[in-house]
Amino acid sequence: MTGRGRLLAAVQGQAVDATPVWFMRQAGRVLPEYRALREKHPFLEVARTPELAAEATMMPVDRFGVDGAVLFADIMLPLDGMGIPFRIDAGIGPVIETPIRTAADVERITVLEVEEATPYVLDALRLLRTELGDRAALLGFAGAPFTVACYLVDGRPSREYPKTKALMFGAPDVWHALMTKVTDVTIRYLKGQIAAGADAVQLFDSWLGLLGPDVYSQYVFPYTQRIFSELEGLAPTIHFSTGTVQLLELIGQTGPDMVSVDWRLPLDEAWRRLPAGTGIQGNLDNSLLMAPWQAVKAGTEDILRRAAGRPGHIFNLGHGLLPQTEPDQLGRIVDLVHAWR
Repeated sequence: MTGRGRLLAAVQGQAVDATPVWFMRQAGRVLPEYRALREKHPFLEVARTPELAAEATMMPVDRFGVDGAVLFADIMLPLDGMGIPFRIDAGIGPVIETPIRTAADVERITVLEVEEATPYVLDALRLLRTELGDRAALLGFAGAPFTVACYLVDGRPSREYPKTKALMFGAPDVWHALMTKVTDVTIRYLKGQIAAGADAVQLFDSWLGLLGPDVYSQYVFPYTQRIFSELEGLAPTIHFSTGTVQLLELIGQTGPDMVSVDWRLPLDEAWRRLPAGTGIQGNLDNSLLMAPWQAVKAGTEDILRRAAGRPGHIFNLGHGLLPQTEPDQLGRIVDLVHAWR
């Protein structure tokens, strides 16, 4: 099978010749060629320039032979079309100087057609669709409404996002209006990516682990469910979160084709807790990659044994690659996973 065919078969629960593999945050961070690119261009310039974004996206495909090429982008890019200025500060992350905290703030958010809002993302996908061929599946993505709302309300990264939770609990009407608008934007954004050539799309809910089941059910679940419902039949979908053992069954009920899990729960146990027919992505501890190869090999083989060759598994990390990761480890993992029988 080609890399593209292998990953798309897995995400749809079909038989594969080998387990497909890609790594979260593979498009950059650990690669010297990416660091050389970044010496010439700031992060957002790369993300907003189709040719540069495509170049960064291809780097791990060329170097490691991964089965998925994840678009080089950032979950904050849809803010360009929402009329919300932001920047990404080194060592801090996304910063919004004028956060969204009132009904009037929400009312000012614009919802544009994706071709007008983020045309550079679609152009990058079109370039990649041609360049990739069948070497790897082209993966688009978006930030989930809750995670995007955390940045919009708190204005910058935080461990607990207290202002976001205060708005959620203290002004639920404002919260639901905000989530509705962000969900509208997210659906348009992902549909546009699929139309531009994305083979599958992933919804990143990076901060979802801050919530318990009751709060998630009331304030977040309906919006995530709506996104997957709107995308059904257009392309396979993957849900990503971390630190969400307490929400796993609910996440499965939102309707993605596949759920990405982290290392906090053994892969086979996580699979048992998901709805029948749901695939699973993961779940090597990203920190393990900085250990000697024998430890990495043992961790990789343990996950493959737990998957037991069942259809519907994509090998990945439980979270993103750490910048200190030795690139050669990644190539060895890809070879090991592809050779496993």
